[in-house]
Amino acid sequence: MFDKFKNDEGGEMVEERNEGVDSEESSSITHSSSQIGIGELMGKRAKLEEAIDYVGLMIKNLKDKRTLLEKDIEEESVDIKNLKEKLQKVSEYIDDENRGIEELVNKRKQVENEADEVGSIINNLREKLSSVDRVIDDEGSRVKKIKESRDSLES
Repeated sequence: MFDKFKNDEGGEMVEERNEGVDSEESSSITHSSSQIGIGELMGKRAKLEEAIDYVGLMIKNLKDKRTLLEKDIEEESVDIKNLKEKLQKVSEYIDDENRGIEELVNKRKQVENEADEVGSIINNLREKLSSVDRVIDDEGSRVKKIKESRDSLES
């Protein structure tokens, strides 16, 4: 089994062997415990606990990485939603401006039509005034002729 676990790149588990242990101590411990196998069983249990702890640490690291990733994704989602809202507001603004421009174009057309009507009325009134002016001039000329003819008869 594994004595120690190292977290190298790729997360490999590596077995390390202890080679500097006094052979007399190990043989006496092994001899007395090996008779019933409890020493080996305890050693295996300790190694399994270390392996479980290591796997637990790996799981915790994965959970932490996933949590950070979820946080990053949520932040990006919020940023994208904010951008989308801003773009919708810009779109609404453009639509409002287009409606405003359309209203201004319609008002300008109405003013132009009214100006054309006013111009027509002015032209009609000018023609009527010119007609009245001719009538007045004609009548003035007749009156003048009548006066002149009266004055020539009187003299």
